[in-house]
Amino acid sequence: MTLRFGTDGVRGVANVELTPELTLALGRAAARTLGSGGRFLVSRDTRRSGPLLEAALAAGLAAEGAAVERLGVLPTPGLAWLAAADGVAGAVISASHNPFADNGVKFFRAGGRKLSDEDERRLEAALDDVLGQSGAGSLDQAGGGVRVVEGAGVGTVSDHHDQVGRYVESLVSSIDGRRLDGLSVVLDCAHGAASTVGPEVMTRLGARVEVMAAAPDGVNINEGVGAMHPGALAQAVTSSGADAGLAYDGDADRVVAVDADGRVIDGDHLLAVCALDRAARGLLRERTVVVTVMTNLGFRLAMDAHGIAVAETPVGDRQVMEALEAGDWSLGGEQSGHVIFRDLATTGDGVLTGIQVLDVVQRSGRPLGELAAAMTALPQILRNVRVGRGTKDVSAAVAEDLRQVESELAGSGRVLIRPSGTEPLVRVMVEAPTVAQAEAVTERLVRAVERASRP
Repeated sequence: MTLRFGTDGVRGVANVELTPELTLALGRAAARTLGSGGRFLVSRDTRRSGPLLEAALAAGLAAEGAAVERLGVLPTPGLAWLAAADGVAGAVISASHNPFADNGVKFFRAGGRKLSDEDERRLEAALDDVLGQSGAGSLDQAGGGVRVVEGAGVGTVSDHHDQVGRYVESLVSSIDGRRLDGLSVVLDCAHGAASTVGPEVMTRLGARVEVMAAAPDGVNINEGVGAMHPGALAQAVTSSGADAGLAYDGDADRVVAVDADGRVIDGDHLLAVCALDRAARGLLRERTVVVTVMTNLGFRLAMDAHGIAVAETPVGDRQVMEALEAGDWSLGGEQSGHVIFRDLATTGDGVLTGIQVLDVVQRSGRPLGELAAAMTALPQILRNVRVGRGTKDVSAAVAEDLRQVESELAGSGRVLIRPSGTEPLVRVMVEAPTVAQAEAVTERLVRAVERASRP
């Protein structure tokens, strides 16, 4: 069985779809395509299956001659930052916001960048080769065929958990010596990869920190907490009288916030806060911000009111980063809470984003809720429709329903139907002037997708 790349790496049920055998083969393929024989960083989140798959991936990499450095539990953006700082490739064992039984592998090429489509195709082809050879030997890039890595050519596997400190220092220094003294914040770490790093950084910066969901046991990652479930955080913020709350997901590459009144502030609002602040300080390159097709229409209207251009990409922070680099812009992100500060990171970073947002709160002297109110979101409904694997492309079958709905909205809202890149789901998103209209349109389109996906 071969896994294919989705929106962000490969994912599957650990030990069922993403097996140790397949992960070992994936490690061999990664060494062949991303640079065998050199350093290769590997980290993981807190899932029970993490050490199992980490060992398999490291074995595959070392079998091809790579010098594997295991960093232990570390947020995905932490590995990306270290890969960028050292100019080496890396991989994270994580399924992000998925339930604990799932796991996955996210790869970064040398320099901390996520893989391009071409990188993924090469890696998939190399994986097919490895599986076809039963893992025996390594492709001889010079003369074709297979060579066996043996003796002193076999790679090494070593632990370098101390490297986490370098990432922590980069986060602390990201606001140029300023501090968060006097601010009180509740951190929901989702029992995930930020359970240690998040509280350490915020405490170092002087904030008064209350921590929740920071006791991972291997199975509680994302369970009713974190960026996908901010309700418990909202209660904690209001009951403690904190200024704000921050909720990370399992691998801490995204964040959502809660203001002092318990209102959830998603990635669109956080991006708006940072975009307006950077534009006012002359730090928003070409007064342009990059978003995805899922970004609320209200964000676009808010940016337009301040003379800020908006560039749009498909879903995925990799797509956002590619657009940032192509346009030489500095800021972009997703509604889900992936925000990229291109001058500071190569991928979405939930801990970094939280720091940047709280820095705006501190410098402006304005509460987070007031800052976020600069953007008024249109009512938006997102429904996930479960479909059979291999039947996610329903665009042609629902085209007429979609055309009718868009005609009825007449430019006052938006509709988006797209397959999930990681799960057997079709996502239906509707924005409309009123909640009732959004709900009615959503229900209509959900029924159309369900009809189209039936055998």
